[in-house]
Amino acid sequence: MSDRYELFLTCPKGLEGLLAEEATALGLEETREHTSAIRGSASMETAYRLCLWSRLANRVLLVLKRFPMKNADDLYDGVLDIDWQDHLEADGSLAVEFSGHGSGIDNTHFGALKVKDAIVDKLRTADGLRPSVDKLNPDLRVHLRLDRGEAILSLDLSGHSLHQRGYRLQQGAAPLKENLAAAILIRSGWPRIAAEGGALADPMCGVGTFLVEAAMIAADIAPNLKRERWGFTQWLGHVPALWRKLHDEALERAAAGLAKPPLWIRGYEADPRLIQPGRNNIERAGLSDWIKVYQGEVATFEPRPDQNQKGLVICNPPYGERLGDEASLLYLYQNLGERLRQACLNWEAAVFTGAPDLGKRMGIRSHKQYAFWNGALPCKLLLIKVQPDQFVTGERRTPEQRQIERENPVEEVVEERKLNKNGNPIKPVPAVIEQPRLSEGGQMFANRLQKNLKQMGKWVRREGIDCYRVYDADMPEYSLAIDLYHDWVHVQEYAAPKSIDPEKASARLFDALAAIPQALGIDKSRVVIKRRERQSGTRQYERQSAQGQFLEVGEGGIKLLVNLTDYLDTGLFLDHRPMRMRIQREAEGKRFLNLYCYTATASVHAAKGGARSTTSVDLSRTYLDWARRNLSLNGFSDKNRLEQSDVMVWLEASRDEYDLIFIDPPTFSNSKRMEGVFDVQRDQVQLIDLAMARLAPGGVLYFSNNFRKFVLEENLAERYAVEEITAQTVDPDFARNSKIHRAWKITARA
Repeated sequence: MSDRYELFLTCPKGLEGLLAEEATALGLEETREHTSAIRGSASMETAYRLCLWSRLANRVLLVLKRFPMKNADDLYDGVLDIDWQDHLEADGSLAVEFSGHGSGIDNTHFGALKVKDAIVDKLRTADGLRPSVDKLNPDLRVHLRLDRGEAILSLDLSGHSLHQRGYRLQQGAAPLKENLAAAILIRSGWPRIAAEGGALADPMCGVGTFLVEAAMIAADIAPNLKRERWGFTQWLGHVPALWRKLHDEALERAAAGLAKPPLWIRGYEADPRLIQPGRNNIERAGLSDWIKVYQGEVATFEPRPDQNQKGLVICNPPYGERLGDEASLLYLYQNLGERLRQACLNWEAAVFTGAPDLGKRMGIRSHKQYAFWNGALPCKLLLIKVQPDQFVTGERRTPEQRQIERENPVEEVVEERKLNKNGNPIKPVPAVIEQPRLSEGGQMFANRLQKNLKQMGKWVRREGIDCYRVYDADMPEYSLAIDLYHDWVHVQEYAAPKSIDPEKASARLFDALAAIPQALGIDKSRVVIKRRERQSGTRQYERQSAQGQFLEVGEGGIKLLVNLTDYLDTGLFLDHRPMRMRIQREAEGKRFLNLYCYTATASVHAAKGGARSTTSVDLSRTYLDWARRNLSLNGFSDKNRLEQSDVMVWLEASRDEYDLIFIDPPTFSNSKRMEGVFDVQRDQVQLIDLAMARLAPGGVLYFSNNFRKFVLEENLAERYAVEEITAQTVDPDFARNSKIHRAWKITARA
């Protein structure tokens, strides 16, 4: 065999340049970059060194032969021509991987089969002995790449992909591959910072991938030092003595690195379920003395053990793929920015994100950005110098002021620590951190919110209202509905028209979300966002999440349970507040019927008003359970029936009489539990006739719905006394939206 080989090193997309630099430093010559790969020439010693030391490669492929091919026969003949007895025993095992297409090869499975057949035929002995196929742990892993009519046949020296270091047996929901994490650390300047004795903190560490990769770089540990099985282990061309020499050198370097005083490397993770798996991974990597992991939110992480230490803060925040993630992610990035400005002055920071627009919301400028790919997802690495002249805060500074700041950095004064009565140090109160400056649009939006809040203040206090709408698409470019539920904010984003540029719509949403906590004086963690699109059937009632977090709010002297996270609606239609209060005033001594009752809030009001009995009908068991809790919360469990049924079917079967009836039907319903489909425009007459048949003499039926195109059938007025009362059922917080609902009072004609 030759003492020089052509090598191909594969890698994740976007790492080619970094890998070329690394491989060249490890001895690869004539290095050239390709898409997701590099190539060059090297000795066997360099090939082994690349396997052992490359932090960025996926595989190290040793090229056996290149040959032209026009069809499958050329492929077979070209592979058969190799002296396979120099590489594999006749009774050995192999696996074949094939990439590319063309030259008569329709799919990779067929191509791999032709390669396998040629190798087996070459090695088959006279007595029938032949290699077997083992896809998991073969003696030899063969790779053939078809590229524009040329076949490149290689041996895979790596075995399993080199990103699999062996320490990460437990992982979170969306972990970075180890070689991508190493690449991000290298791009972030960690090798330089580590050489200077700097620290490293990851405030969203997951199961600790950044932490382990960083410690291995700092301690000079070969990333694949602990790998026991390689692609070359059973290869007949393997040179064990040369491998042992390189492996022993790597062991010596690791021992020397670990003998040094450990750097300060810390991880913080909000999810308590990931703490132990992260610690287990760190222990498997042999780095428990170097790395410590704590449970805590981003806003609480403490990356500074003393006032003089500097280093790198690195993290990979979640990207947000679920409905409603925008708010929590925006505030996560804002919290990260606040924490950097508060606790990490003069550190460096690296934020790897699939949502670079959110990265702009941290309130600190990045001085460099690098494009990366995380699988198929394009990402950005934002590099930040945590220095005052990079902060984007409420105060605008002139270039001259910034220059003065650079030349005269603020000296940090370490005050004498005060002690409490037990002699323990009193933890200093953190300085108030200036909020990031809102954009021009965000400030305009904040001004509108504060204006609305001020205008409604007297009315809210006078009426004792705990939950109300503070904004409803007042400004067309900020198409949101914002409701206050005591000290929580519920935000619904109306889907933007297709004519609006999605990037502009997203930027406006982030502007608004940034403004909401500041304008309303609400903690960011208490803002919930949902996207409200055109709903079909019962989708508005479908579960969106499963947090099961109920909040108790007050209205008209009663307590009600709302859930801001799990469903599109919260369990309380705020626009029906005047109708509920009317029912409470009129309910004394009456038999009350609530059809399509939802969470039976109107029934609770009727019971509060002294109703003789209430009956609430709905098809959903979930909402009837919620209704039961609402009634129980107010001590109204007795004399209050809950009926699970299709309303139309129930009305046809009922023979009871009621003095006060409330109907607020859905626009459209096609639940699996009901026969046929309910359409409020089509079925209104049948519904009202059935309900009026249950109305006692002198009784009142209130009918409302929120279908904007709804028209009440004229012939109803011929049989009943019908009065539209919409204007009387709209409170000041919904006055801006005259079409929020329509309501009628219907009674029997005298």
